[in-house]
Amino acid sequence: MLFKGKMGSGLQDEEEKMKCLLCNGEMEKATVAYTVDRKGYHLFIEEVPAYVCSQCGERYFEEKEVAAIQDMIEALEEKLQAILVVA
Repeated sequence: MLFKGKMGSGLQDEEEKMKCLLCNGEMEKATVAYTVDRKGYHLFIEEVPAYVCSQCGERYFEEKEVAAIQDMIEALEEKLQAILVVA
């Protein structure tokens, strides 16, 4: 799953740190790779902004990143339909 819970408006008070929903560890802003394997293709995207748990490594993406990735996947699947061989 790409998106795990709503990240909020993106603005946070320095005193109020975001906590991981799985382990309650502290979330830190970082960039991560995102991969998806589907029948007919493998998509790898480098340096996607995300919140990463410093304790367990769980990743959370904000809504705008999720929407952009979903749009890419949808466009790729539409283009692939034009070239895939149907048996």
